[in-house]
Amino acid sequence: MYAIVRAGGRQEKVSVGDVLLIDKVSAQAGDRVDLKPLLLVDGSTVTSDAAKLASVSVTAEVVGPAKGPKITIMKFKNKTGYRKRQGHRQHLTQVKITAIDA
Repeated sequence: MYAIVRAGGRQEKVSVGDVLLIDKVSAQAGDRVDLKPLLLVDGSTVTSDAAKLASVSVTAEVVGPAKGPKITIMKFKNKTGYRKRQGHRQHLTQVKITAIDA
């Protein structure tokens, strides 16, 4: 059994025991987070109806905070001596899927 859930601004395919990175959530390590299911696949049964998905719950446990990869932003203007370098690492949360209840 697996589900497609909305996690932040993305959709993720999850099953029980998966560990994934989602956008930062204001929860401590060990807290429970509920994710909104968009699709549920159980063997040959596919559920995508919003009314039936309202009773489905996907729960995850927060493992801890994490950071995304470092990206480098360079700005340069020719012949003027203007150079600017900036970096960014997105704050993320690592979660482990504990249950998919249909």
